[in-house]
Amino acid sequence: MQLTQTQSDGLKRQFQVTVPASELESRLNAEIEQLKTKVRINGFRPGKVPAGHLKRLYGKSVMADVVQNAVTEANRRIVEENDLKLAMEPQIDFPEDKELVDRMFDGKADLSFGVHVEVLPRIEVQDHSDIAVTRQVVAIEDKEVDAALERMASQNRSFNDKGNKKAETGDRVTIDFVGTLDGVAFDGGSSEDADLVLGSGSFIPGFEDQLVGAKAGDRKTVTVTFPEGYQAAHLAGKPAEFAVTVKAVAAPGDLVIDDELARKFGMEDLGKLKDAIRRSLGEELNEIARSKTKRQLLDALDAKYAFDLPPTLVEQEFNTVWSQVQQDMQARKTSFDAEGTTEDEARAEYRRIAERRVRLGLVLAELGSRAKVEVTDEEVTQALVTRARQFPGREKQVWEFYQKNPQALAEVRAPIFEEKVIDTLLAAVTVTDQSVTREELLKDDEDEDKPAKSAGKSAEKSKKAAAKAEAGEAAEKPKKAPAKKKVEKSES
Repeated sequence: MQLTQTQSDGLKRQFQVTVPASELESRLNAEIEQLKTKVRINGFRPGKVPAGHLKRLYGKSVMADVVQNAVTEANRRIVEENDLKLAMEPQIDFPEDKELVDRMFDGKADLSFGVHVEVLPRIEVQDHSDIAVTRQVVAIEDKEVDAALERMASQNRSFNDKGNKKAETGDRVTIDFVGTLDGVAFDGGSSEDADLVLGSGSFIPGFEDQLVGAKAGDRKTVTVTFPEGYQAAHLAGKPAEFAVTVKAVAAPGDLVIDDELARKFGMEDLGKLKDAIRRSLGEELNEIARSKTKRQLLDALDAKYAFDLPPTLVEQEFNTVWSQVQQDMQARKTSFDAEGTTEDEARAEYRRIAERRVRLGLVLAELGSRAKVEVTDEEVTQALVTRARQFPGREKQVWEFYQKNPQALAEVRAPIFEEKVIDTLLAAVTVTDQSVTREELLKDDEDEDKPAKSAGKSAEKSKKAAAKAEAGEAAEKPKKAPAKKKVEKSES
């Protein structure tokens, strides 16, 4: 086998591989000899089948294996002999002449093919000692704990049947409903014996208001319009009618906050419940604060590193980002003109974002490798358990999906690796705590709404040649009843 480098352009390399027909014949004969001991053919004793007969029966399939093995060997030698770190799987280029290719696979011509590879850049680690970031810290106030306690108590309060009295805001109604679009019932728009506290905002805007004043036994037609940004795209912005039967009306009992309430939540007493709430609120805010600190750190790294990026990796990342942009615009029913830009300008902006993601992913991968950061199987298992619990009733299905899909499993491992690298970096740079209010911490940051806030997502994949773009969830998230209001959750 002869390997010849024919091109070196930036991070792109091209090699020409030639395997003489005589060598192909030798490899084929060796495989045929191995086959003798494995096949059983009527009329021949084991191991005594003539090689010529085996070639007639299995020659083409064995030669296909010989060629595949030659390609694999060539790829391995190219990497080892040239000390390359690949960014992508090698691309194999056979001649366009079909007749010539057929002769190669018949062993009547030299096997010749091109190998195109993209390599990872060699990253020179910079000095990070001058990086300084701020970590915002929020003290959890007693009033926040008390408000959380009230919400928990409200969810567990008793309700007393009102008989034939009218429902008021704060009352709980038990209802059956059937939702229709243009007179046709739609999936997820019906329910029986649904409990709804009027004024809770649990259902889409306007639904609950129209039940105020209803009595047990009443039948009402509730007319609403689904919000433009509703999570079920086929319902977003559409008017609907719900045929509602009110089965019962109940008034809320007293709001009781005591040790008994704490025990309902698995706590020993009210004091322990308050401590748990304070910790939970603190953890939530700490995650948000960490996200902002992490962004400062990534911005500082982005300013320090400049190197050539593997073009295919950038293109893959851009396609992922651009797809998200288009889906978002379609869901919001907007256009580039309405956003005050053009498609070309938007493409340029999001390509810069894609380049940032790839660059920071490679930097974090290199820093993590040098720091010997590893992700344990136990950490991956814990992350998988957490993810599976997000799909009640489908935990086993989700678990099996990840176990059978190495790429999906790598996407569980990647953020763990990234966060561990971030921890290593934060321990080496200057971090200054800054006391802020909850409002200051939660203040919207326009930049953080852009896809770039996930700049380092591909770090672990970069470590493994960064060959694949991020994929979606293993299974689609459980669908909420369309009558329910969309709940927005802050991203870290």
